[in-house]
Amino acid sequence: MASDRIEAAYAAAKERFAALGVDTDDALRLISQIPISLHCWQGDDIGGFEGAGGDLGGGLAVTGNYPGKATTPDQLRSDLDVAYSLIPGSHRLNLHALYGEFGGKKIDRDEITPEHFQGWIEWAKAGNHGVDFNPSYFAHAKAEDGFTLANADKGIRDFWIEHGKRCREIGAAFGSALNTPAVTNFWMPDGYKDTPADRTAPRIRMTESLDEIFSAPIDPALNIDAVEPKLFGIGSESYVVGSHEYYLGYAITRNKLLCLDAGHFHPTESIADKISSVMLYVPEILLHVSRGVRWDSDHVVTFTEDLQNIALEIIRTGRVDNIHIGLDFFDAQINRVAAWVIGTRNMIKALLLALLEPANTLKAAEIAGDYTTRLVLLEEQKSLPWAAVWDYYCEQKGVPVGDAWLKTIRQYETDVLFKR
Repeated sequence: MASDRIEAAYAAAKERFAALGVDTDDALRLISQIPISLHCWQGDDIGGFEGAGGDLGGGLAVTGNYPGKATTPDQLRSDLDVAYSLIPGSHRLNLHALYGEFGGKKIDRDEITPEHFQGWIEWAKAGNHGVDFNPSYFAHAKAEDGFTLANADKGIRDFWIEHGKRCREIGAAFGSALNTPAVTNFWMPDGYKDTPADRTAPRIRMTESLDEIFSAPIDPALNIDAVEPKLFGIGSESYVVGSHEYYLGYAITRNKLLCLDAGHFHPTESIADKISSVMLYVPEILLHVSRGVRWDSDHVVTFTEDLQNIALEIIRTGRVDNIHIGLDFFDAQINRVAAWVIGTRNMIKALLLALLEPANTLKAAEIAGDYTTRLVLLEEQKSLPWAAVWDYYCEQKGVPVGDAWLKTIRQYETDVLFKR
């Protein structure tokens, strides 16, 4: 039961929104049905459990050394459990291939199997989490020159092709065990630091490699393939094989999901406007919601106008079931569990705010050419009492309201994180 204060605030907000034709109860019902896929790599600075350590490569860089970093699968799962307990709704996990449990053995990436992820399957079952998956095309000796699937060396290409095939099988194993398909997302760092002499040949090799990986049919009820473009990375400033144009064409012609990462475009370029465009041509999309500061720096997602615009476009498409929402950031300068909670709660807040938009009234004004009313409503909705609806939703779902969740994080630090 909601507290009297929160109940009263919600009742007043409900009346205010109803005057604009918005049903807050319906918005709460819908928001509870939208899962967010939390990314495992926030919990351990993209270290994984292969035991290799060293430079991540691929344009990835994590800064900070806040105490309590997870160093085992059980520690990471414990941290995730705390995060999920502070976030309203039921959500997923986004897992990278280098987070398998290998029992201290050297299992190379072309040898991984669903067996190495059985612990994650059992944990996900117990917590009612769907799982998404990612091949790990970085932090490996066969990726040191910046090329994997587009490498001129056929032996290296074959190694990474096999890795991709096995990752699709692992994704399908998650989908089968958990009764919800895994989105297996392919991002490769292939590119050149300086101006290339040949932009075409690497893209031909990449296409051939991907076609080989995807050649075996897998039931989309178990696994869905996605490909992720990028503008540039550290070490690939001048040329990235998997550009936006490249993967847009590949996704359209191969019927794959296109992943739009908020940090993978120009610093002032938003993915919000891309959502309605690409969904005309691909069956579904995957979003990696991040926050870039001057470059693809993957800062913790905050409640920015850009985030709100992304959420608005997700809802406005009317195709929420065809949009898979994942997060992608890593910050080791703050409590890593808190970072998950901050970013995920902000993503949900933005989606709720979008669901509270007086969409029918706005569209009617636009069709009638009444752009004055459209602008007035777009501006006035910014100050509507949506926060009262958010507080009510949190209390309804049994998670702390406002910043009260920080007390749980501080206690977890004392009891667990600071003792690692």
